Parts: sequence; structure tokens; C-alpha cells
Amino acid sequence: MALSSHLYTEQQEIVKENKSVVTEFLICGFSDIENLQPVLFLIFLQIYVLTVLGNVVIITVIMWDVHLQKPMYCFLCNMSFLDFSYSTVTTPYMLYVLITGHKNLSIKKCMTQLYFFNSFASVEYLLLTTMAYDRYMAICKPFQYTQVMDRKVCFWLSFTAWTSGFIAALPVTILSSSLTFCASNAINHFFCDVTPLLTLSCDDTSAIEMTMFTEGIVLLFSCFLLTVMSYVYIISAILKIQSTEGRHKAFSTCASHLTVVTLFYILVVCVYMKPTSSYSLDVGKMLSVLYVNVIPMLNPFIYSLRNKDVKKTLIKLYQLHKSTQLY
Repeated sequence: MALSSHLYTEQQEIVKENKSVVTEFLICGFSDIENLQPVLFLIFLQIYVLTVLGNVVIITVIMWDVHLQKPMYCFLCNMSFLDFSYSTVTTPYMLYVLITGHKNLSIKKCMTQLYFFNSFASVEYLLLTTMAYDRYMAICKPFQYTQVMDRKVCFWLSFTAWTSGFIAALPVTILSSSLTFCASNAINHFFCDVTPLLTLSCDDTSAIEMTMFTEGIVLLFSCFLLTVMSYVYIISAILKIQSTEGRHKAFSTCASHLTVVTLFYILVVCVYMKPTSSYSLDVGKMLSVLYVNVIPMLNPFIYSLRNKDVKKTLIKLYQLHKSTQLY
């Protein structure tokens, strides 16, 4: 083992000597469909504008209406801000690349983008789990809900999710920033993601891969397990409700969250929870478009705009705006 490790180190040193060390990256984006760059720019610009508008509207509505300042809407407000931030980390630079053709990205900027993207992804696991717990308390323990899930608890749960998410992203970012990149400087992606980065390194990446896998098990799997457990109790409680209307009303309060959870975990597992050797960069890039661009755009519609209380407040705001224009 010691001999093979020594030989591997010598081989890596030879590779580094024979190849110039990368100082900046080239974001390939969607260069394989060069003729469609203007069309892609318009499509992604529309998606980003809808994402920003939709999530800003939800945040504004929840903060404006006192009746919506409840735990469930507090978490929805957090999710809207997260979706806005999630998309903003990657989409503006992608639009810049599409419209200008300038694909150069320094290592420092790449690592910054990687850190914030991983942070927001980690926060999403935790917020989705927190929202599952909130729905569990509301449906399974309705008489204790108002005492347990007050504003203070809501704040600390949200704060813990955000803080833990940003801490969880540190190990992979630190390890990635210590790598030497000399195989190539072309990242086959539309943003600086960790898996495409690993394919460019001439160092041993097993430590990062093990860290990613460990964090995936500890963070992603534990969050998934807690969410599933919450929904086992929720569905069990809903089935015990005798009236059809009562069951429908109870299920409608968590159907949107369950939809988003299912989509999010399926996409994350497909992209990240497999060995780097079996990872297809082109397939990963296409799947990333869904959870980085499309889902943040759809979340306001899936979560909030189907909600009766949110729609009532939106109508009130529209009528108030219309009446002020008349004077």
C-alpha cells in the first residue's frame, strides 16, 4: 500500500510538471448548441425574471399581511428568499456568458460560487425538513401547535437551518480550493459545480468524494428520513379523519410541500449521490437546469399561489393598488 501510494504521488508530480497549472476556468455552458445562444438567453432570462418576481411577491405578501405571519408562512417566506438566492448565485453569470460569450472565471470566483451554491442547497434540505415537522405538528398535534410553534421557535428553526447550511458547505469548498487543476480548464457546466471540477484536478480527489458522500449520508439522508417519518404520521392522521372534506383539507395543507420534496430529492440523488466515474456531465448539466432554474421558478406557484389565504391577500393588494391609481 505504501509503495503504490508513493508511485501515485510521483505520477501526480510528473503530471503537474508536464502541464501548466490552471489559474482560471472556462465555463462551457451550452456551447454544444452554439446557434441557439440568443434563444437560450431569452428563455433563461424569462425564467429568472419570473423566479425573482414570484418569490419577491410571496415575501411581500407574507410580510404585508399580519394574518399571514404564522409559522407555515414564515417558512414559506424563508423558502422564497432561498429560491431567489439559489437562482441568483448561478443564473446572472450564465446569462452573461450567453449574451457576451466571455466564459472565463477566476478560481476565486469559482470557489465563491461553489460555496454559496452548496450552502443554499444544504439550507434547502434543512428547511424542507423543518416544514415537514411544522405540517406534522399542525395535523397530528393541532391542540399543541400554537403553543409549540410560536414566532420564537419559528425564528430559531429558520436560523439554525441557515447557519447549519452555510457551515455544512465549508468542508467541500475548502478541500476543492486546495486542489491543483492541470488536466484542463474547461468546466463542462453552466456554473462552478463540484463534480465537474473534480474531473479537472490532477490531485487525488478521494478525500473530497468521501466528504461529499459522508455529508450526503449525514445531512441529506437524515433530512430525508425525518421528512418521511413526518409524512408517515401525517398520512396516518389524515386517514383517521372521518369526513372526506376534512381529509381533503388536511391533505391540501401539505400536498404542495410533498410535491417539492419529491422533486428536489429525486433530482439531487440523480445528480450527486453516485460515483464520479459514472457521472455524465451532459446529463448532470440538464438535470441541474431543472433544480437550479425551473424549480425555483415553480415553487411560488406550487407553494403559495395555490393557497387561499395568499390569494386573498394578493387580491387585496391588487385592489389597494388599483384604488390608489384612481386618486
